[in-house]
Amino acid sequence: MQKQSGLIVEGLFKTYKNGVKALNGVDLEVGPGMYGLLGPNGAGKSSLMRTLATLQTPDSGRIILDGVDVLANPDFMRSKLGYLPQHIGAYPGITARTLLDRFAWLKGFTQTSTRRREVDRLLEQVNLADVADRAVSTYSGGMLRRFGIAIALIGEPRLIIVDEPTAGLDPAERNRFHCVLADVAADAIVLLSTHIVEDIENLCQRLAILASGRIVVEGTAPEVTAPHKDKMWQALIPRGEQLPASLHNIAKPDGTQVIVHGEKPEDPRFTAHTPRLEDIYHLAIEQVKDQREAA
Repeated sequence: MQKQSGLIVEGLFKTYKNGVKALNGVDLEVGPGMYGLLGPNGAGKSSLMRTLATLQTPDSGRIILDGVDVLANPDFMRSKLGYLPQHIGAYPGITARTLLDRFAWLKGFTQTSTRRREVDRLLEQVNLADVADRAVSTYSGGMLRRFGIAIALIGEPRLIIVDEPTAGLDPAERNRFHCVLADVAADAIVLLSTHIVEDIENLCQRLAILASGRIVVEGTAPEVTAPHKDKMWQALIPRGEQLPASLHNIAKPDGTQVIVHGEKPEDPRFTAHTPRLEDIYHLAIEQVKDQREAA
């Protein structure tokens, strides 16, 4: 019988000591490629990432990677994992080459010549070879993020978890970082956790929207937008006029673009709007909020 390939998450629950229910029955099935996990701050994204990375244990549920029970065998996951956390620290005065060499040694590259080749390969891959002998603490935010992905890529991991990777990066750095991730996703499972819709839209074959600790939308971008094709409406409201109730608003040079959801708009100013992932994101979050208030 062929071993199942990919990542499977079933019924994952996690409640912290302060009573916060961070994960409320998360189910996911992810194959090789780039998979987006989208949600607002506090939705449970970081809690899910930390649980998958074996940094914390769930209250219940299962995590399976390539047929192996990760909760029963956490060392298997650690040997297959590359993890880029939201915040990266740097030791003062230590160069990128030296620090990456140390991480490679910790990952099992104990032979000096092999380790040097791995370090050189990674520095080239993330476009840091020219500044490899500078202290990491002097790097810009974008350079630091690329150094973080170099650490995550040591040993060509099977699963790579990337938590809020492009927050604070300028457009050029974001594009450079996207290219690195896209190359990596050809051979690995890459989980991209973010609240930036554009990153998911540009990079991911499939995505899930997480809210209040559970998956509320899952699929490809066309799959999640298609059911709302004839239920989205837009109107440009001039500045100074009162804005109608809306799903979300977009600032424009000559006013505010207002997006609403429904079988038909109540306001005659509205025309049909082709739904985008950002609209579905706002709709999913609003529906969860309404359900929570009704409970």
